[in-house]
Amino acid sequence: MAIDPKILETEVLKLSLEARARLAEKLILSLDAPSEEENLHLWVVEAERRLKELREGKAKEISAEDALRSARTALS
Repeated sequence: MAIDPKILETEVLKLSLEARARLAEKLILSLDAPSEEENLHLWVVEAERRLKELREGKAKEISAEDALRSARTALS
């Protein structure tokens, strides 16, 4: 059963400063890096978006050679 975020927030704010700091650290760390499964899901979603754009003509394919040349030019 999910907890209402507003109720959770109210309860968390009743914790001691030290307890809130530990919780804040854990929450921040949980945002820093997705799990391997989440990362895979994000890449699949991105790949599907890119394929859709190619099929709809909103994007065009370029060779790896051209992509690298363009990147080198942009960095220099």
